[in-house]
Amino acid sequence: MKAYVFPGQGSQFTGMGKDLYEQHTEAKRLFDKANDILGFNITDIMFTGTEEELKRTRVTQPAIFLHSVAQAAVAKDFNPDMVAGHSLGEFSALVASKVLSFEDGLKLVYKRALAMQMACEANPSTMAAILGLEDDKVVEICASIEDEIVVAANFNCPGQLVISGSNRGIEIACEKMKAAGAKRALPLPVGGAFHSPLMKPAEVELAQAIKDTTFSDGICPVYQNVDARPHTDPQEIRQNLIKQLTAPVLWTQSVQQMVADGATHFVECGPGKVLQGLVKKIDRTAEVSSAE
Repeated sequence: MKAYVFPGQGSQFTGMGKDLYEQHTEAKRLFDKANDILGFNITDIMFTGTEEELKRTRVTQPAIFLHSVAQAAVAKDFNPDMVAGHSLGEFSALVASKVLSFEDGLKLVYKRALAMQMACEANPSTMAAILGLEDDKVVEICASIEDEIVVAANFNCPGQLVISGSNRGIEIACEKMKAAGAKRALPLPVGGAFHSPLMKPAEVELAQAIKDTTFSDGICPVYQNVDARPHTDPQEIRQNLIKQLTAPVLWTQSVQQMVADGATHFVECGPGKVLQGLVKKIDRTAEVSSAE
């Protein structure tokens, strides 16, 4: 069985999507439509913008979404048995599996990006990657830090977690993780504490937009970040998407569940190969490739 997976923030690069735009009429149509919906030429930034321009949340999120959805739209034999997306990638997965329309998906992603940007500015906060420590130990250390918000935010693969929280909390946590035997505890160059309670203002803002958006029956189950379970009911998918901004991304658990449910081949749709690497670390027997 084939699982199509869609990357999140961090996989952007200058020139992303240019080949799709030049080689496929359908991709060009989606790119041009995105420029109209967003009210600025995101394609110019994607194709020729600097790394710094692409790193801005209001650009990064719609750019990765656009690249991913366009790649799925032109992929040969796109007929997924299941889909999943990492954080932002969940929106791409929902559009590719026909739960959301392209227009609605893009509008939600842009609103999400702006809401997250505002939440970051209101509460200076950050994230850090913790390598070489058991998941349970990372969770335990986060819970032990008093008077600061620190949580496990991304369960990327065994031995690679990302924690999220206040600047001081992350500083304390990194010291404690190293003392507990972590190979590395690296603060990440991000604008805020994504997938933590500090994103509550963004969640509230996005919740109304999600409630006002039409969710349809998709073409296959979507394995969602908040519970790593397959979902086909539009109402359940909607509720899980609202919780996603403040809840951890259960990527390890999602891939394990997809494998348990019969996935043997994971196809990554979008810029980069980050998810292929994570899938192989979660299950060495899984076959991985990029969408063509």
